[in-house]
Amino acid sequence: MEILVVAATEMEIASYLSVNSGTDVLITGVGAPACMYALTKRLQQKKYDFIIQSGIAGTFKNSFAPGETFIVKNDVFADLGIYERDSFFTLFDKGFTQKDDLPYTNGWLNNGIAEGFSLATVNAITVNTVTDKFEQTEIFIKKFNPDIETMEGAAFHFVCISEGVQFLQLRSISNFVGERIQTNWKMTESIHNLNQHLQRIVKELVTRNP
Repeated sequence: MEILVVAATEMEIASYLSVNSGTDVLITGVGAPACMYALTKRLQQKKYDFIIQSGIAGTFKNSFAPGETFIVKNDVFADLGIYERDSFFTLFDKGFTQKDDLPYTNGWLNNGIAEGFSLATVNAITVNTVTDKFEQTEIFIKKFNPDIETMEGAAFHFVCISEGVQFLQLRSISNFVGERIQTNWKMTESIHNLNQHLQRIVKELVTRNP
């Protein structure tokens, strides 16, 4: 089975890289544009049966503990739209595109197989600018009611759905959204758990599809 593991930075999957012997790996760089370009370019060069994006994330939910790991079911470009009279409108709100136009399903970039694995699923948003501004966080919560926030997830979903490749976005919680004091982040726990789950899911995929 041809599997590709994707991450924004090498640091996030360092321990997986030290033991990996059966999958290709792509380090895209941070942010949606870098992810979209690198992944699209790779898929022009080689076909894969399955792609896993693995990384850390911030959470909006106080009930989520740092280090917990999830699979993203739905993602969206949360800051792709229009600010007007102190309100935010998506491209769907303004009629520039329809909520079910490929690769979207009801306005989300949905992964239909996300619930076929043992980890809990979450809804995510992807942003170009991470901020500690309370007002911005409130806009996102009101508009999307997300569980987590990343800088690449929606780009990953967009490319995989568009190209018809099965995929999973795997995220481990390192911090709460808005917390910019990085000494408070749980990076060690988050990355350890992320890599443990990544290794297990890769083994599970290989066992299912030898």
